Amino acid sequence: MPKETMTETTVKKTAAKKPAAATKKVEGQVFSHYQNMYRDTVHAHLMKELGLKNVHEVPKIKKIVLNMGVVEAVTDNKILNSVQEELSLIAGQKAVQTRAKKSIAGFKIRQGMKLGVKVTLRKRRMYEFLERLVNIALPRVRDFRGLSPRSFDPQGNYSFGIKEHIVFPEINYDAISKIRGLDVTICIESGSKEHSLALLKAFYMPIGG
Repeated sequence: MPKETMTETTVKKTAAKKPAAATKKVEGQVFSHYQNMYRDTVHAHLMKELGLKNVHEVPKIKKIVLNMGVVEAVTDNKILNSVQEELSLIAGQKAVQTRAKKSIAGFKIRQGMKLGVKVTLRKRRMYEFLERLVNIALPRVRDFRGLSPRSFDPQGNYSFGIKEHIVFPEINYDAISKIRGLDVTICIESGSKEHSLALLKAFYMPIGG
């Protein structure tokens, strides 16, 4: 019998036992479907597939950071408030406004000026966002051809951009003033880029290569 590996078929069979939006309550805590999948299936299969001997070596997602730059905030700070609300809807958690770290005279940017919004997701909300990203948002991207396998940093974190934030169903196209881009950084506790890639593919992230 061939060595058991993390295959799409294996994971999908497990995932099919629960509806996509399912949650599970354990000892007073509510876990998302993807959170359950990692604990019940992905973790064990990655340990075997990657040949790991210590359970603490198995890669795991620590947090997901979403960021949106708002250049118009230089002349109209009110726009920043509406974008903050939009990112909060996408994340399911209140976003915060970010400030410029240094002054750039050519762009009339002063140090400390509010120029964007971001939100950091952890635990259940992190997994819930990842599930919506993979199953709803990315499939709605126009002419989507998959994510690049070259977007890992040396620590194994993965970053990519989405050109149109309207791919998220939480955004009402008729209620926004402008279609904006969104940067996503998935911070992973991992021993290598290869381990991080295996983890994201176990969650069906459409990464090529």
